[in-house]
Amino acid sequence: MYRTDEDLQSEDGYGLVDTHCHLDLEPLCSQLPALLDEARRAGVTGLVVPGVHPKGWEQLLRVAEQHAGVYPAFGIHPMHADTATDSTLSRLAEYATRGVAIGEIGLDSTCVVQMDCQERAFRDQVRLAVSHKLPVLLHCRKAFQRTIRILEEEGACEMGGIMHAFSGSPEMAKEFIRLGFVISLCGTVTWQGATRPVRLARGIPLESIVLETDAPDLSPHPFRNQPNRPAWLVDVLAQVAAIRGVSAACLARTTRETSRRILKIPIIS
Repeated sequence: MYRTDEDLQSEDGYGLVDTHCHLDLEPLCSQLPALLDEARRAGVTGLVVPGVHPKGWEQLLRVAEQHAGVYPAFGIHPMHADTATDSTLSRLAEYATRGVAIGEIGLDSTCVVQMDCQERAFRDQVRLAVSHKLPVLLHCRKAFQRTIRILEEEGACEMGGIMHAFSGSPEMAKEFIRLGFVISLCGTVTWQGATRPVRLARGIPLESIVLETDAPDLSPHPFRNQPNRPAWLVDVLAQVAAIRGVSAACLARTTRETSRRILKIPIIS
């Protein structure tokens, strides 16, 4: 099982949780020890790694088992929804017992996979999450109302979860918050000229916010042309704290406790 060492956090560190980073993928996995050391020195002591394809679940599990403070989630991304066969869903049920969530799952209207295929895979995985009493890590792009309908119909509000790299409005975010989900902010909030992410960061309750990098994607300014890394979560923290008019320490504490509440991970303060 993945390690839950409680000696990772120094007394003056942030104890941040990166709620979504793909440490099992290149270019991160080949330099993982150095990246994790850098992250911990920056104050990022908990990292949630979501699955995207059945072929990657075993590698993801190895990463979590070998590195303290790394927590796996298992799921099938909508762009791979056509792999959600009876066989793979049975495997997912087995892996689910070793993860902190089911994800990354959801709907994406920009994806080449047919929406009816995505919906079947999404429903099946939400049902699995509910049966295992696990939260879900949601990917949703231009399919908010359909996502809400499925979550309501499948009883996902019972467990809730995280809206990963949320791209909607504050009003839409509040619909997901009503269903028991929290909203994850990422590097887009730091981008020059960003308006919607800033409005989102300002317009939802502080206790409904968590943070992520989505590394190696969505690098914050001024690193947009480089692969993202967990240590850069502090750039997201600083920007959101400035938008909300609170200290970085206050935001770190609030988002850490929200992450722990949703994911039930033993990150210490």
